[in-house]
Amino acid sequence: MYDEIFAKEDPTKNNPRFWDELFLMKVNLEYLEGKLEALDGDEVMKIKDNINSLFHHCVQALGEEHQIKVVNALQTLCALFRGVHQKNKSATGFDIINMLMGFDKAELRMKELMESLDSLLCGDGSESLKSLCLKLLLCLVTVTDNISQNTILEYVMINSIFEAILQILSDVSSRAQHGYDAVVLLALLVNYRKYESVNPYIVKLSIVDDEPTLDGLGMVIHHALTEYNRQYKDKEEENQGGFFSTLTSMVGSMFIADADEKLSVQTNEAILLALYEAVHLNRNFITVLAQSHPEIDIATTPATPVPASPTTPLGTTPPSLDMMNNPELPLDPNLQTSNLLITFLKYSSIIMQDTKDEHRLNSARLCLIILTCIAEDQYADAFLHDDNMNFRVNLHRMPMRHRKKAADKNIPSRPLVCAVLDLMVEFVVTHMMKEFPMDLYVRCVQIIHKLICYQKKCRIRMHYTWRDLWSALINLLKFLLSNETSLLSKHNIFQLALQVVNLFNMFITYGDTFLPTPSSYDELYYEIIRMHQVFDNLYCMVLRVSTNAGQWKEPASKVTHALVNVRAIINHFNPKIESYAAVNHISQLSEDQVLEVVRSNYDTLTLKLQDGLDQFERYSEQPREAGFFKELVRSISLNVRKNVSLSTMSQDVLLKEFSSIS
Repeated sequence: MYDEIFAKEDPTKNNPRFWDELFLMKVNLEYLEGKLEALDGDEVMKIKDNINSLFHHCVQALGEEHQIKVVNALQTLCALFRGVHQKNKSATGFDIINMLMGFDKAELRMKELMESLDSLLCGDGSESLKSLCLKLLLCLVTVTDNISQNTILEYVMINSIFEAILQILSDVSSRAQHGYDAVVLLALLVNYRKYESVNPYIVKLSIVDDEPTLDGLGMVIHHALTEYNRQYKDKEEENQGGFFSTLTSMVGSMFIADADEKLSVQTNEAILLALYEAVHLNRNFITVLAQSHPEIDIATTPATPVPASPTTPLGTTPPSLDMMNNPELPLDPNLQTSNLLITFLKYSSIIMQDTKDEHRLNSARLCLIILTCIAEDQYADAFLHDDNMNFRVNLHRMPMRHRKKAADKNIPSRPLVCAVLDLMVEFVVTHMMKEFPMDLYVRCVQIIHKLICYQKKCRIRMHYTWRDLWSALINLLKFLLSNETSLLSKHNIFQLALQVVNLFNMFITYGDTFLPTPSSYDELYYEIIRMHQVFDNLYCMVLRVSTNAGQWKEPASKVTHALVNVRAIINHFNPKIESYAAVNHISQLSEDQVLEVVRSNYDTLTLKLQDGLDQFERYSEQPREAGFFKELVRSISLNVRKNVSLSTMSQDVLLKEFSSIS
């Protein structure tokens, strides 16, 4: 019958019931796609009428009572979209629309198609059919590498299925079965020509204020990330047991890198993108981040998930529902009080450990962009710093030779901002390497700055071990200094150095308004004095660069000016400490003795007031991040296209289900 469609004659000439019969038969996807791919442009135009007719009858069949016809029509449409695009990669969107539907009929056909899909998704029909509708939409959205060049999506903009997606997310049982696909679809649609024209999905997503819907969206993201964290933990435990760990402890830690490689779980950028769009576009979604809920409530109605094939890389499949029925889960100390933000922080701590390959680097960047949006949102800051909302957050830490593996049990229950700061400190400490991720460091320091600005503004005294942060930042400066030549060939290191020095200036100038105790302010001075060599070396370096003509003159001189108070502290206290040691005949002063000198000499210290330390540029996606998101969406599209391979729709299961119905 396919061969008849690919002949030039009208197939109904010899058999008036041709189309009726076609949709009663099992679709032979490979054959149909193969036939389409084998045709070149001229041949397609010769049988264009038959292909247009096939498309038209597929759309008509979606309204049939007979469920088998609907299933076959959906699968045939998928093959059509794929086959025609596959063959005509260089064709314009208009040519493809003409090949599939005919120009004059395109608007009407797509309106009918979108209306049928909408009513199938919102109706109370079979769950498998809904799943198939979403797969067809994902297939349609990802047929081109660059989503914005897929002209057919103009019709998906005009005939919006936004409300259908929301309905899936707000209903507990449909969310359990279709939530993942619905969320990925939404994230992709929001990125269609987002900078060139008004995208209705962006507009609609930004004004959703219905609580159950936003909760549903949060729940799907939460479960996908939780599943990823769980898979990672399982792999980690697998790797720690048995012969390998014994061998490692015998031979020392030369195997750490290899052990770590094995832990690489494939990232899930599609879900992260959905989280980003929700946080970035919708102010109401911020409340969802903090909502506490037990981790077992997406699947109140049991569903039968399609078993994932063992070849699927970890982290790319929707969360399996087994985890909801896992009897061991309640042992997790975070179970009673977890929320989306905690799960996201844990996820980020895994992703940020290894930024060597491009996917993980992109994921880490996206995690930091999401944290940037959260850090500058007033409401988010309020719950991050809320003393009545304390959580124990087990972040994953990179195995490093010079530090012990921290025991999870010692983690205190603290406001969530402490976990965010811990994550930033952890990143700063663990990524000083030859392939220096400058962009990630800049974002990281900006996030710390935004949080401190909020604390200063609201006079919130956080009981946090600030010393860890100070020491991490000083070590970062030390790293920049010792790798000046190699880093300057690729990066403007003065921008990062300026940010770090200005963080110290924030603590020096305003620390008395947000540091927890007077003694923590003394400790700040102690750290600066103890590590004065790093600041002295930095000053010499920036002075040298700023006095020579060259491209770094301007940025280096900014650092010179920024160091004025740090240098004043060092130059004021160092002679006092030396004379104290001489008078008391002590060669090496203890920390307490240095602190005593500091306390008794504050009144003679003169500092300059620096402007603008608590000002920051707010995040904006356009134009700075546009290129990043364009590439990210391209990579997500390719991945989704691979995973929506039609075999995932398991034809036999579908046909069996509907044969018994009919």
